[in-house]
Parts: sequence; structure tokens; C-alpha cells
Amino acid sequence: MTNTQPLPRGISALIHDARAKATPGERAAPQLLHLREATVPVPVLAAAVELIAPQLDDPDPATREAAGAVHVRLLTAIEDAAPGR
Repeated sequence: MTNTQPLPRGISALIHDARAKATPGERAAPQLLHLREATVPVPVLAAAVELIAPQLDDPDPATREAAGAVHVRLLTAIEDAAPGR
């Protein structure tokens, strides 16, 4: 192998990404868009909202659309988890 870049490690090794230098938020938006159901603590949802927020202004329309859809889903899940609901 002549590539000088280290091989991906951890979960990144399992996730195909055509853009080698994608940020965590850029990878998270399209991946989370396909997620249908999961049980996670609210602080994890809040962290995901923060990670995806920069992609809401991405120059790529597909990235903006995916980030927007995921952002809305995450915010709705946080609101639905509020006590008293």
C-alpha cells in the first residue's frame, strides 16, 4: 500500500465516506437521516444538534437539506423527552 494516510479507526472504519476530510458533523448528518429509532440520553441528542448545526449553512444543497431534516428530528426528540409529556 502506497497511501501515507493512516487507516480509519473505530466507527470511522465502518462508515463509507467519499470525502476523506469530512468533519464529524458532515458525516453525522447523512448517517442520522437514515436513523429511524434509537434510545439515547438527551445530552447525546443535544450534542448531535450542535454537531449538525454548522451544516445548516453548508454550500452543498444536499448537505443543507439532510442537516435540516436531522436537526428538526433531533430537536423534536429533545422536546418529546421533556418531563411532563
